[in-house]
Amino acid sequence: MNILSIQSHVSYGHVGNSAAVFPLQRLGHEVWPVYTVNFSNHTGYGQWGGSAIPASEVAAIIDAMDARGALAKVDAVLSGYQGGADIADVILATVARVKALNPKAVYACDPVMGNAKSGCFVHPDIPVLLRDRVVPAADIVTPNQFELGFLTQREVQTIEQTLRAVDAVFAMGPRTVLVTSVECPGRPEGTIEMLAADARGAWIVTTPHLPFKANGSGDVTAALFTAHYLSTGSAAEALATTTASVFELLERTHQSGERELQLVQAQEAYVHPKHRFAVRQLR
Repeated sequence: MNILSIQSHVSYGHVGNSAAVFPLQRLGHEVWPVYTVNFSNHTGYGQWGGSAIPASEVAAIIDAMDARGALAKVDAVLSGYQGGADIADVILATVARVKALNPKAVYACDPVMGNAKSGCFVHPDIPVLLRDRVVPAADIVTPNQFELGFLTQREVQTIEQTLRAVDAVFAMGPRTVLVTSVECPGRPEGTIEMLAADARGAWIVTTPHLPFKANGSGDVTAALFTAHYLSTGSAAEALATTTASVFELLERTHQSGERELQLVQAQEAYVHPKHRFAVRQLR
């Protein structure tokens, strides 16, 4: 599978394309990364070097790839954090071009805008842009529970509310939804859940909650789920495999005591994860 991944890049650590590309390659997929920023490290450190890449330059890179015939070979476009409306315009235009050349291609969007603990951490224009223009153009979306609530303007405290919000996303256009960081009443203490749904049903998986912040884990999750879903056609199977791989990556990172994901050290987990968590069908 050929995946065009339009995301940020950091030299030190693993977020954006620096988190998504290697796991996909380890699974045997061809990945063509296009960078939207070129930073020394993720911005959670408070200081970084480098700069955002102008939308015109991102578009020029994609134009040149098209001149090589690459866009016609793309099976999936993957995007994550979007720093501005101009980048969104480039991504949406690229998706349209890819689908015109290959109608079977899909667009997987991770609508990054914030989380329940930190709230929104992007420019105020971005969540509205994602809701009104970007998500409706996507085939697969991978919001966390907080982002799902904003996209649908609904309460998502319970499983029932989360499922209704997923249905609202389906009504916007996407065909497949992965909801990460699901924290609903009734789950066992010290756990966290992830939910996937498509036209065939909805499934949920529960894992231990590792008590630390792992920047880039959502980028890995979105990338792996997209690849597994497109390879298998099964939301349940993609959910199970993605959860197993990401949990092992997080477990190894937590045990290391390092702040950055142990992405390379955990590489076997992407292909042969040791853990297997039960997937429960909700409907």
